[in-house]
Amino acid sequence: MPASPERPTLSIVIPAYNEEATIRACVLAALEQTEPADEVIVVDNLSTDGTARILEQLQREYPDAPLVVFRQDAEQGLVPTRNFGLDRALGEVLGRIDADTVLEPNWAKEVRDAFADPGVGAATGPMIYYDMPLRRFGHRADDALRRAILKLARDYHFLFGSNMAIRASAWRDIREIVCRDEADEYHEDIDLSIHLFERGHRVAYAPKMVAGMSARRLDDNPREFYSYVWRYQRTYDGHGIDDRRLRAPMVVWSALYPALKGMRWQQLRRMSAT
Repeated sequence: MPASPERPTLSIVIPAYNEEATIRACVLAALEQTEPADEVIVVDNLSTDGTARILEQLQREYPDAPLVVFRQDAEQGLVPTRNFGLDRALGEVLGRIDADTVLEPNWAKEVRDAFADPGVGAATGPMIYYDMPLRRFGHRADDALRRAILKLARDYHFLFGSNMAIRASAWRDIREIVCRDEADEYHEDIDLSIHLFERGHRVAYAPKMVAGMSARRLDDNPREFYSYVWRYQRTYDGHGIDDRRLRAPMVVWSALYPALKGMRWQQLRRMSAT
């Protein structure tokens, strides 16, 4: 549906690599919005499982849906695949979610509401962890945690890659300076946040812009998990930023990991028993 001058057009971009377990639910949630997106773009990055087959089936099932599927076969990696999709999106606002994200039905509406403010260059929102117990309580806790981190970080407002949107003009402004991260050491969403801040684009926190995601990161062993968390520090180090306030997410997630790991283990046990 065409957006009015106050309601910007919206593209949703989904990079995917071997996501046959989650891609169908992800795409359907992106398509079945109360205020539909103008296009939903999935970029398949060298998948070797059934991801491509599922996407082809969805296109057959929903021939009138604004679902666009690309393949990015030139190189493996989230950053080049993300860039490929964002570069080809036609919307005035570019949503970016992960292939295991399940958007709440009003997500597109809330994104457009956030970008009705012309001063917003990018926006991000809270998460519901749909494969963890006490999901609604977890959503409120996630929202409170993100608000607290934003206050600690002050100027550097974080984007969260599973639930974010960026104005197309802001993307074009930073497109040539975002880090390629060939060594896969950074948080690509934090890298985006830094470049947006340095170019004067405001990142807004939109509490009603809610998305669901898997807690499968908790299935990593402790060494892998802590290495993932410390990507924050490696990202800031790579940009020459030394500010202790920006360590807040690392401290918080490291402290919460044992309890969250226990909850995740209990949930998986219950799921396997049913």
